[in-house]
Amino acid sequence: MRHFHKQVTGALSTLTKSAVACAIVASVSASALAEKIAITGAQIHTMASSGVIAEGTILLDNGKIQQVLDSDSVPAGYREIDASGKVVTPGFIGAMTSLGLEEVSLSAGVVDARVHAHPVSSVGAAYDVSFGVNSDSTLIPITRVEGFTHAVTGISRTGQLFNGQGAIIDLGGSFNAVLKPKAFMHVDVSDRGADTNGESRAAMWVALNQSLDEAVFASSYDLSPSADWDGMITRADAKALTSVVSGEVPLLISANRASDIMQALAIKSRFADLNLVLVNATEGWRVASDIASADVPVILNPENNLPGGFDQLGATLENAARLHKAGVMIAIGMDTHNIRLAPQHAGNAVANGLPHAAGLAALTLNVAKIFGVDDSMGSLEPGKDAHLVIWSGDPLEVTEAAEQVFIGGEPVEMTSRQIQLRDRYLNRDETKPVAYTR
Repeated sequence: MRHFHKQVTGALSTLTKSAVACAIVASVSASALAEKIAITGAQIHTMASSGVIAEGTILLDNGKIQQVLDSDSVPAGYREIDASGKVVTPGFIGAMTSLGLEEVSLSAGVVDARVHAHPVSSVGAAYDVSFGVNSDSTLIPITRVEGFTHAVTGISRTGQLFNGQGAIIDLGGSFNAVLKPKAFMHVDVSDRGADTNGESRAAMWVALNQSLDEAVFASSYDLSPSADWDGMITRADAKALTSVVSGEVPLLISANRASDIMQALAIKSRFADLNLVLVNATEGWRVASDIASADVPVILNPENNLPGGFDQLGATLENAARLHKAGVMIAIGMDTHNIRLAPQHAGNAVANGLPHAAGLAALTLNVAKIFGVDDSMGSLEPGKDAHLVIWSGDPLEVTEAAEQVFIGGEPVEMTSRQIQLRDRYLNRDETKPVAYTR
């Protein structure tokens, strides 16, 4: 019901503010893309040391942020976009999605977000989603118009120990959508993960430790086809995991119950260089001080508030707030293609005690930091790529909407399959049958 409310209010908001959106698009039309752009008068959430600027100006040039000013002055040569009374934030980054890997149901064809076991891998680590990303997915524009400029995408299930190597993708529509391949490795140690790995944690955790041990050994071993290799993991798995045990590639561990979280932290203590990130951490609040002491960030869905299984009995809407209070860096992700709903979830987390600034950081800067791309995105600072959004109001309120999204300094077309269908039937030619209206 909550999701339906979001869709309806989003559509109504788009309708009532269409004139504003059209004006913004017109002011930065295709002929003006090469021009310098100044966005003035907005409340700017920089997510940086400048904090929140009540009425500021952002200067964009050549796809970069040139300056963020606490004034409304526009230098010569800049085309002005008046955003008075509106809000500007960095573009949202969808953490833990399957965007670009699956399509709408029915005749979607192959779903690249799922993998069946293949001889190249015995534990699933070698699989690489960067080969499966399709920037033409209709789910990408649906996400983009909700204020998302990038997404962290990965395999949702392999039936093996690891869910392969994920990627960071650009949602601008380019055929070269993969911004950072092999951006993370993912393993699920929740009830679902245990069920597909020996149907017991007694097997799953041993297999995980063994895989990482073999990867450490492989880092100084000849993995050429002519060399002997008798490990549990394949050569391809070993090559993928050496970057994990060295800390170059983050290891995302999905865990719900407190005991599994503590096991994950123990893994980090065994492998000193491991760049560990917890996912879900439904009972994370129970061991929040341990997570904070280990300096491990958490990607969570703050809507997990019901005991959906025996590993989630401690679920609460206050999980995000309690983790943040303990000093844990949090990001918001949903392990789905419906990441567009994350701002609403962030708003609900704020309603349950998370500071508003932390809610925005969980969708922007914190995600960028976790995946090592904060040098180019996640905040509005000079020199960073111009990925930003003009909002009608507070982006964590379901009654507000993204009015214009910029990716690399260029405005994207604010439309999607849903919006086109809405407009098609709202403005239908009454003289023709519904099926013939185009």
